[in-house]
Amino acid sequence: MRSKMPGNFVKILLASFVALPLLAQSQTPQATPSADAAKAVPEEGIPVTNELVISRCGSCHAKDEHGNLRRISWERATPEGWEEAIKRMGRQQGVRLTPDEAHSILKYLATDHGLAPEEAKPVMYYAERRVQDETNIPNDNVRGACTNCHAMARPLSWRRSPEDWKLLANTHVALYQAAEESFRRGLSFGVGLDRISEAVPDGVRPVDEALAYLGKTAPLHTPEWAAWHSRMHAPKLSGQWIVSAYIPGRGRFYGSMDVEANNGTDDEFTTKVKLTSVRDGSTISRTGHNVVYAGYAWRGRSKGTLPAHPAPDDLASDMREVMWVSPDQSTAEGRWFWGQYQEFGFDVKMQRASANPTLIGVDRTSLKTGSQTNRVRLIAESLPEQLAPADLDFGAGVKVKRVVSHTPTEIVAEVDVAATAVPGKRDIAFRHSVLQSAFAVYDRVDYIKVTPDSALSRLGSEHHPKGYLQFEAIGYQRGMDGKINTADDVELGPVDVKWSVEEFYSVDNDDDREFVGSLGETGFFTPASDGPNPQRKFSRNNYGDVWVVATAKNEKDKDGKPLTGKSYLVVTVPAYMQWDQPEVGQ
Repeated sequence: MRSKMPGNFVKILLASFVALPLLAQSQTPQATPSADAAKAVPEEGIPVTNELVISRCGSCHAKDEHGNLRRISWERATPEGWEEAIKRMGRQQGVRLTPDEAHSILKYLATDHGLAPEEAKPVMYYAERRVQDETNIPNDNVRGACTNCHAMARPLSWRRSPEDWKLLANTHVALYQAAEESFRRGLSFGVGLDRISEAVPDGVRPVDEALAYLGKTAPLHTPEWAAWHSRMHAPKLSGQWIVSAYIPGRGRFYGSMDVEANNGTDDEFTTKVKLTSVRDGSTISRTGHNVVYAGYAWRGRSKGTLPAHPAPDDLASDMREVMWVSPDQSTAEGRWFWGQYQEFGFDVKMQRASANPTLIGVDRTSLKTGSQTNRVRLIAESLPEQLAPADLDFGAGVKVKRVVSHTPTEIVAEVDVAATAVPGKRDIAFRHSVLQSAFAVYDRVDYIKVTPDSALSRLGSEHHPKGYLQFEAIGYQRGMDGKINTADDVELGPVDVKWSVEEFYSVDNDDDREFVGSLGETGFFTPASDGPNPQRKFSRNNYGDVWVVATAKNEKDKDGKPLTGKSYLVVTVPAYMQWDQPEVGQ
């Protein structure tokens, strides 16, 4: 990108050259034939064809005879990855772009040098700002080299050539003081040096193992990208969509969205959505604008049609939307979220509206064996004027006695569940429309799980916004193996509970429960204020760790005691510095 070279950039550039031999020394002394071949024949790049990118970036990223721009042609990334790279060029190299130029460059790079849908979906949780226990880390060496500072999904949101992965590691050493230590020793929180050293072969450092893993797992050229790049086309999303959403603490919402293409563009859209709560009939109306990169990556912003209230969890708040549109553009799924720490959100699924009868959702999450005359409400679209109990199928052991009422968008039916019905998840079918895993049949609630099962909240004040949390208590019936917390356990949905906070004793005379914050009747946690508290010993801050406890009001264990569940909650100081990328959808 065209710019002057500030003095600090020269220092960074020199540091990068110094870092090159440092990482080169970490390679194994005996090179494999495949490595020699890779050195002999450089990997083919992806030519840059956009004139704006060439003109604004080509002065530093030199163009070769094949149309490749240095570094750029050997990288692919999500919209968030490319947006971050563009901003880094502004911070480190003084690049100056107009908003329109930055927007156009981002759209080109995130589309023509993006990820295939199959590559992006496994790491969507990173763009959706979900807190997730990552299982995509192969061992503690890679964990120590990469995840002390960020999630593993961050590098896995990129695709690079082996040489470019090495250059990225060199840049880390040049820019971040702790990187060399992590690369050399691979130490991560909770992992001892003995475990690291035992796993590392002689002459190989954790950074080598991490680079080998990334080069194999996230290469520049993949069959998925080759197939998608050839068949990619402009998103045709205009029209009406059926929307279902789940909001922790609020339950299920259903409704429709009107999507309209912006004039003069084929990848930007405006939206209008109205959702209705299954629980209490309240409604949510929102309008928004989004960009769809690479034919599937929906990134946008929306706001309530009514002004938002000061409450931090207000559903009219401005939100970011991150969605994954299926390659055939018939469905979409993702998260709409808001909050200083993106802690509030909708889990959203969408499908195109159809003239055919379509089931969307149900107001019950579970039905107990042996129960009679259960009233079930089904939310649907395009229902016919005439329907009969025989049109509905809840699976073996569940009999539809009668249809109480129906409209074009709703069916109310009464069903009986046989005492011998097999517990487990069930589909609901209306003629040719099937709502998969719509509800569960169960004969008992074996245990309660509080979600999230471990969580981080942040203190705050008028200067530093708080980080809130919404807890839920979910009932489960254990599966056929008789054990709890196994894959065949049956989730039954939210359980009516009483919430409380208990001390997590980590030191003598622990008193965190009295100071960290308050837990409401609905499981909503509000952290206390930051800053020294004269009421605490040594005037400590209000940080601490506690148990969040849910006690069932109606469900009991085999001894007749109420079922309980716990979540471990850490309440800590505000995040004084954040590296967020909120502009992608604007």
